Amino acid sequence: MLQQKFIDILSNCGIDFHKVQEVLSYDPQQPLIFSSGLFVFLFLAFSLVYVMLRKHTTARLLFVTAFSYYFYYKSSGFYFFLLGIVTVTDFVLARIMERTESAGKRKLLVVLSLCVNLGLLCYFKYTNFFYEMLSPLWGGSFSPLDIFLPVGISFFTFQSLSYTIDVYRGDLKPLHNLLDYAFYVSFFPQLVAGPIVRARDFISQIRQPLFVTNEMFGQGVFFILSGLFKKAVISDYISVNFVERIFENPSLYSGVENLFGVYGYALQIYCDFSGYSDMAIGLALLLGFRFPINFNSPYKSDSVTEFWHRWHISLSTWLRDYLYISLGGNRKGRFRTYVNLILTMLLGGLWHGASWNFIVWGGLHGVALAFHKFFRNLLGRGKSYHSTGIRKCMAVIITFHFVCFCWIFFRNTTFEGSVTMINQIFSSFHPELFGQLISGYWKVFLLMAVGFALHWCPDSWQDNCSKAVVRMPLLIQALLLIAVIFIIIQVKSSDIQPFIYFQF
Repeated sequence: MLQQKFIDILSNCGIDFHKVQEVLSYDPQQPLIFSSGLFVFLFLAFSLVYVMLRKHTTARLLFVTAFSYYFYYKSSGFYFFLLGIVTVTDFVLARIMERTESAGKRKLLVVLSLCVNLGLLCYFKYTNFFYEMLSPLWGGSFSPLDIFLPVGISFFTFQSLSYTIDVYRGDLKPLHNLLDYAFYVSFFPQLVAGPIVRARDFISQIRQPLFVTNEMFGQGVFFILSGLFKKAVISDYISVNFVERIFENPSLYSGVENLFGVYGYALQIYCDFSGYSDMAIGLALLLGFRFPINFNSPYKSDSVTEFWHRWHISLSTWLRDYLYISLGGNRKGRFRTYVNLILTMLLGGLWHGASWNFIVWGGLHGVALAFHKFFRNLLGRGKSYHSTGIRKCMAVIITFHFVCFCWIFFRNTTFEGSVTMINQIFSSFHPELFGQLISGYWKVFLLMAVGFALHWCPDSWQDNCSKAVVRMPLLIQALLLIAVIFIIIQVKSSDIQPFIYFQF
């Protein structure tokens, strides 16, 4: 009865109750992502309230935190409560740690934080993986358990862990306000797919007066435009129209088609993930916050070491600071350094997913990092050494193709698929089919050419484009955004394509 009266009131106001219900309810097939029309509409409404609360700091933080929880609810449904568990647990443990002088008790508290965060991560992400691996030991057959994987759990658990570990190490003073910490952990631009923002880089910004300069606004618009173009134009189109077809059944395609399928995936995953990071950075700038850059043209790298200084920077630095250094880093001799690099990347591969293909991918990168460090030590070259000229060009080509080779294992869900793809490339290449491939997929190859050209263009070009957008009047910036949205509408597939890193 009350519900019907509420529906009647909404109808009299010209509001469709079913549309409101759709916006407020969780749909696993329609997660709320930055490139969706619903998010654009909600963000405009959110921005109006946000600006109205600009002089009321606590109310603004509470509003953003509530919206962030709603944003996560739209991605993972009921499991948004996990955010609350992680937030309250680590906030309380850090406060207790601050008042504890005993080194043993402080260590016990940080271990408890590790158990809570990694325990949640292991249960939701790795239970079936280890269950399948161990089931032969007791002669039982494996039947996967029905365990839902909450979106972005790897990101917010790692982000919260960085806070408690920094407090334990004495590198950071803990927050005394639970709302501030809840705001930090749940801040929606980076919540479900990074970047993993360190507390020491973000906390000082939380209660600063809200002030968005013209430069910040212009840079924010540039990053959002760049991210939308990468994700919704390049990544989604080449994925749906070419890459997925090749990887679904590589044996049906020649070696040349498989090779360009791998090149396409290399561009797809870069544009997808860096596109999300760009949009997250841009949205944060519009709200008055600064995030660190997460990608820096990784395929320009002339070594695997440099690649990991440019790819998913927030994760690679997290692994370095909290795992590699904790294992001993380079402080216990060269051999131990190589072992630590391999172990770090094996665990980094496992972080990406509960599958042996991710472990193999991480292991390959770990071995390559160890080999590069060994080779550099053998030649007596320091960290600052970089090849030049033709040597650099060859080093970039070799590094790019090694990374692409590793992507084969990352993308395929089975070893059989990876072996089949590699076998097709090396034993059934058929270069004579290249012309037909180009003519049959000319739109895909055009976008791939544009994507790689933009990626390999000089850094100064991007800086100049960013500065040009900053100098534009607001009306021109709005028209530019509308133009990009129009292009997206023309090329996008009928279904929303979730970000690849949502599954991690």
